[in-house]
Amino acid sequence: MTREEKAIVIQDLTSQLAESPSIYLADISGLNATQTSDLRRAAFKANIKLAVVKNTLLAKAMEASDKEFGELPGVLKGNTSLMFSEVGNAPAKLIKNFRKKSDKPLLKGAFVEEAVYIGDNNLDALVSIKSKEEMVAEVIALLQSPAKNVISGLKSGGGKLAGILKTLSEK
Repeated sequence: MTREEKAIVIQDLTSQLAESPSIYLADISGLNATQTSDLRRAAFKANIKLAVVKNTLLAKAMEASDKEFGELPGVLKGNTSLMFSEVGNAPAKLIKNFRKKSDKPLLKGAFVEEAVYIGDNNLDALVSIKSKEEMVAEVIALLQSPAKNVISGLKSGGGKLAGILKTLSEK
């Protein structure tokens, strides 16, 4: 690979790092061709971009990026695969589901919503991260709860002010 080709790869990686809010580094070495194909297919279905990269080029792309990757460049040893996703916990769920059949992929590290996670022991924590859509749904449900109490109080109070106040005070 020439210097110009390496520079282009680094530039492409830098732009992908900048565009993606969730970046996972995994080790998929040891998977056979069928398992690798299954992993790629599952990643495609989950809208996760999976790419195998050279550690030195990824490290240079991380240096050139505006994001602060903390200790993440330190895990760039051995085989490294990148997973890019818009949803923070999607790659973690993919890894966890895939590991029901195999002991790989192993999570090396992740950059999710400005936070850095190092090591496979963080997989369960990453799976439990809620997406923005899930958080918005929870907030809306919490905000609707008091309104539902008022409406049920109005209905069960018989339309009289004293009955409504009594019902609401009991709740």
